[in-house]
Amino acid sequence: MKRCKYGLIIKSCHHTYVMGSHRGSHRHSRGMQKGYLTVYLSLSLALILSFILTFVEGARMSLIRMEAECVADIGMNSVLAEFHRELLEQYDLLFVDMSYGTASRRPENSAEHLRVYMKNNFTGQHTGGFSVRDWLALSVDKAVVKELSIASDDGGNVMKRQALEYMEHASAEGVLAKVMGLAGETEALELDTRDIEGERDSIQAQIDGIELPKKRDEDGNLVEIALNNPADKVNASRGGMVLHKVIGDVSKISRTAVYQEDYISHREKNAGIGIQPGLPIPSGIADDLLFDCYLFDKCGWYGNELDKSLLKYQMEYIIAGKDSDMENLETVVRRLVRWREVANVIYIFSDSAKCTEAQIVALALSAVLLVPELAEPVKYSILFAWAYVESLADVKCLMQGGRVPLMKTSADWKTRITNIIDFSGSAPDTGGGGRGLNYEDYLRIMLFLEKSQIKNMRAMDIMEMDIRLTPGNTYFCMDSCFDSYLADISISSAFGYRCDIKKRYGYH
Repeated sequence: MKRCKYGLIIKSCHHTYVMGSHRGSHRHSRGMQKGYLTVYLSLSLALILSFILTFVEGARMSLIRMEAECVADIGMNSVLAEFHRELLEQYDLLFVDMSYGTASRRPENSAEHLRVYMKNNFTGQHTGGFSVRDWLALSVDKAVVKELSIASDDGGNVMKRQALEYMEHASAEGVLAKVMGLAGETEALELDTRDIEGERDSIQAQIDGIELPKKRDEDGNLVEIALNNPADKVNASRGGMVLHKVIGDVSKISRTAVYQEDYISHREKNAGIGIQPGLPIPSGIADDLLFDCYLFDKCGWYGNELDKSLLKYQMEYIIAGKDSDMENLETVVRRLVRWREVANVIYIFSDSAKCTEAQIVALALSAVLLVPELAEPVKYSILFAWAYVESLADVKCLMQGGRVPLMKTSADWKTRITNIIDFSGSAPDTGGGGRGLNYEDYLRIMLFLEKSQIKNMRAMDIMEMDIRLTPGNTYFCMDSCFDSYLADISISSAFGYRCDIKKRYGYH
């Protein structure tokens, strides 16, 4: 460097220049740092906002799913909350009637109820002083009710399952054991299957095959000597209405009749999927007996009629299945007479004292005196007739509230042989009381011997009859009632999201 007197100044100038140059660089660096910070912040904010928006959107999606599930649950429970009140009141059964009191028995009715319940929950009214934006904006696109478990499915077992649940805590063990024992004894005695008519006709054929002796009348003509068998008068009265014989005045018997094609056992039915998956299917003797107890708990019969019922003899209807009270009672009483006749024939043939009485009467007949081979068949025809008259007396006793044992002893026998000789066509009055089974017990045996599916369907006939008598239930049908269903639901959001839900709900 060249020296001069101004060297210091030059140096100083140089220094100043250098210093000036350094300050300018520092200011430039600070400006660059500010620029870097702005870009970094912009990039960071973009990432943060993306994360926040992604988080918010994810939260919205989760909330949409959660609300859709909750509203679907509320809607489906609300449908089940519309159970039929009269069916619960009278028969303790929980079913939803998809007709809702109308003649339309379609699942679409319940689907519309489900859709309305869900819609109302999605668009609930805000009661505050300011409006709140709906950040979900959900709506129901589809609500389909299907795979119904209908009361009449599986031969009525859907209804029966609920009835058995109702009877779960009933103390019926004694009744069950008693009826099972009596039903077994009934089958062993062949009360329903023994051909008692054939046996009686065979005896009569023997009598008819023996030529009766003849004598000359006042005009000199040969005429047969009349047998005058007292059994003939009894046998001649076997036709006609049994109720007249055992009750007498039938003017107080209910004359109610129904058109059976209106009821579920005789018409075409809606069909569902049967008992809802996972629930037990009624089966076995124990379930049948318990269901019989349920029917006796809910239905009436002769001597125990219910005011609420259309048919007064409901248990007789379930057993006989006729279209009127009179026919149902006649059918049951006729079967009772048959049962008693078979049991009485079994007993009287084993009672040597009564066999001797019958033989004495037979031998006293003029024709028998002349034709001894008539004695034996006439004796047996008298025993058959005596058993029948005793049977009429037994059933009359039962209809009056008395008791008659399934198999008798000599102490239980009520009629005398004179009741045959003086028979007028009606059951002799031997009084009530006694030991053994009452009318209800015999009905229980008959009910137990009936086929399970027939009992189920006829029981639902009774339910339809009675519930249609109540206000607003003119069109009530058991095959429009369901206790579980599958809902197929589609929900969408105004923000472009969609949610599909399938759920099964029911009573259990």
